[in-house]
Amino acid sequence: MAEPILATHGLTHDFGPFRALHGVSLEVAPGTMTGLIGPNGAGKSTLFNVLTGALRPTSGTVTLQGTDITGQPPDALFRAGLARSFQIPRPFARMTVLENVMLAPKAQIGERVWGAFLNPRAMAAQENAIRQKAMEVLEFVTLAKLADQAAGEISGGQMKLLELARVLMGDPTLILLDEPAAGVNPALTEVLIDKIETLNRTGTTFVIIEHDMDFVMQHCTPVIALGQGRVIFEGTPEQALADPVLLDAYLGAQAHG
Repeated sequence: MAEPILATHGLTHDFGPFRALHGVSLEVAPGTMTGLIGPNGAGKSTLFNVLTGALRPTSGTVTLQGTDITGQPPDALFRAGLARSFQIPRPFARMTVLENVMLAPKAQIGERVWGAFLNPRAMAAQENAIRQKAMEVLEFVTLAKLADQAAGEISGGQMKLLELARVLMGDPTLILLDEPAAGVNPALTEVLIDKIETLNRTGTTFVIIEHDMDFVMQHCTPVIALGQGRVIFEGTPEQALADPVLLDAYLGAQAHG
């Protein structure tokens, strides 16, 4: 068995007296597209926030490719190959689509106070390389034609593609997606799913929070379900649809709705 690309052991997080995660232990195999499901309030977003360094766990550990990353900040995790998107995209609205993508790489020479003065040629060369890569990424996500448009003026679905483009600038090995298809029109949803599947086929691992079980059934294996901050199911999508705990706690409401 291959070593998991991501693993948690006994992961717990408290918001004051409220325990949002109760000793969550799970493993994500490399190259998989794992669906993370569960009702609202199950702890899915809290888990993502702990995994990506936005929240520090109360207890427990997180490992990435065998290295303990518990509590490391998001920028360090981004450099280590772990990236995430948000359910509601957060572009810099007044900047262009291209500028938003070019901001993503870390440790740019121009970010240092004296970088532009001490290394002008190196900074120019780095900026050109970043611009070229950004355009290649925008071409991949079908947004190249909007490169010079203000990010705040593109559609919600295009913003989801822009989020993916920004993530890809870090060459991540593991991407966590928070409801990537939510609020996206069917045509752009197909584009987004196609790009995710293309990346997955070439070795990128995904963990995807998703409420749409049709999406999960078609694209995710395995499925992990959370309920009240605990792992209540792990298995295939078919097993999830037949699991009585899930049918009662979550899926049944959809099946009979």
